[in-house]
Amino acid sequence: MNMKNYSLQTCENAIDKYVNELGGYCTQIYEGTLGLGFLILHDAPGYKHILIKEYFINSWNSGHKVTKYKVLPKKYRNLINSI
Repeated sequence: MNMKNYSLQTCENAIDKYVNELGGYCTQIYEGTLGLGFLILHDAPGYKHILIKEYFINSWNSGHKVTKYKVLPKKYRNLINSI
């Protein structure tokens, strides 16, 4: 599987659109070091759920991996409910 590196600005724009324009929610599971950490964008009516995870590149850089789900897996739904 090829992993694409998404920039911080791209992810922030996606979060802004998901929450403000699509009416979804953003839940932060843990805070990142250089980036966003682990976020779940969820419950926008008619749209997919999005996971954004920060990953280590080197001491000065991190990237963001984005995964989309039509139905949010139970383990992520439980994480949202536990916060």
